[in-house]
Amino acid sequence: MTLDDLRVFVAVCRAGSLSAVARELGCTQSAVSQHVKRLERETGVALVERQPRGVVPTQAGRVLEAAAAEGISGLDLAVRQLRDLVDGESGFVRVATGATTVRHFMGDAVVEFRRLHPRVNLEFRTVSSGRGSFDALLDGTLDLAWITLGPPVRGVEQRAVAELPWVLAVRADDPLAGRERLDPGELAGVRLIRLPPNSASAAQLDATCAELGIHLTYDTNVADWDTALLLAELGVGRAVVPELSGLAKSGELRLIPLPELRPLPVGWAVRRWDALSPSARAFADLVERSRRTPGR
Repeated sequence: MTLDDLRVFVAVCRAGSLSAVARELGCTQSAVSQHVKRLERETGVALVERQPRGVVPTQAGRVLEAAAAEGISGLDLAVRQLRDLVDGESGFVRVATGATTVRHFMGDAVVEFRRLHPRVNLEFRTVSSGRGSFDALLDGTLDLAWITLGPPVRGVEQRAVAELPWVLAVRADDPLAGRERLDPGELAGVRLIRLPPNSASAAQLDATCAELGIHLTYDTNVADWDTALLLAELGVGRAVVPELSGLAKSGELRLIPLPELRPLPVGWAVRRWDALSPSARAFADLVERSRRTPGR
């Protein structure tokens, strides 16, 4: 039983596919299968169940996956901390972001971090869901994740950084463009551009509207907030979005406040704050300070 066996096994359990892991690792499906079979021989139990569309861990497999993921994460953390002790200001910070995160939340912090820590490698990874970010934090492949805050997740710590008010984005010549604010009830008959349906921000918007007895209707779906804003600016539709840094009521876009909607909480998720490397903590702190700066 080797560390590579365990890493591959955890990846297989999470992907549910031998071939997907093989593509990610750049090896053959047979090589991936050999790692799993070696673990099954040594443990004496079946760890995965083959199905027509992939594999799923058995009960024994789930036990080993949980233990292996925890152990691998701890080892990776120890290696990073040892590297920091040896290299001082070198090393790396791995951050999970959505498509609009760096533009609207981290620009100033990235510039300042590069000035203060020029030898640290800053790595951004786009993760398609909050669940994917949590998995990556738990297995040690990410240090920080910028997320829409939600219910507690076992093994992950969340920290609020900002609460974003909701606004209705419309083109400057839209009949609603001159309004100073809107009552959420006025959205009931408005067809909107939908935020990513599987995103935490969309779920929280729907939940907030449901609390007020409002059901929103949509005729267009987008992958991120910036695309929704672009379509609104082009006059393709209207979009309820969080008010983001760097946006102003100028040009062809107007942002009309919806003050009665509960703001969207955003911030950091980490595995353990006290286990972050000094450089990762420094980057997280810079982002938080930049959000507290007047005018942002």
